[in-house]
Amino acid sequence: MNQNLRLERRGDVFILTLQKPPENRLTSQFCQVIIQALNDVRKELGPNAPGAVIIQGDDTKFFCTGLDLHERDTNPYASSEGFYPLVATLLDFPFPTICLITGHTFGGASVMTLAHDYRIMNATRGYWCIPVAELGLHFDGMGALLRAKLPP
Repeated sequence: MNQNLRLERRGDVFILTLQKPPENRLTSQFCQVIIQALNDVRKELGPNAPGAVIIQGDDTKFFCTGLDLHERDTNPYASSEGFYPLVATLLDFPFPTICLITGHTFGGASVMTLAHDYRIMNATRGYWCIPVAELGLHFDGMGALLRAKLPP
């Protein structure tokens, strides 16, 4: 598949493993690689087949530390070219998506996990947080996604 993403199939379940050092940070290019893998899964399963996708990290300390903020210094379109389309792809994916959160998850990665149908995380292993929310900042549409996915 790609050196930063491993795709394996177990029956009708596809497992995408993020393996992009350091800490699986989301660049626009890496987001496009994940989108392409999801499109490949969709095509391989076909329109009416049973199936599911699990996305996990390869690191027990970090699942994903969110958007690569250094990329935003050189590419003002990094979010619109990669992150937003990834979230949209996950939200509209025709098969169940499961995010197996294997470690710390920050910022944009937290929003990405909310775009999955199901999220699984060990309660004693890692932190899940959106640091920019503490500063009063947000991603466009993040509030609606948080309200829809996190029950009171």
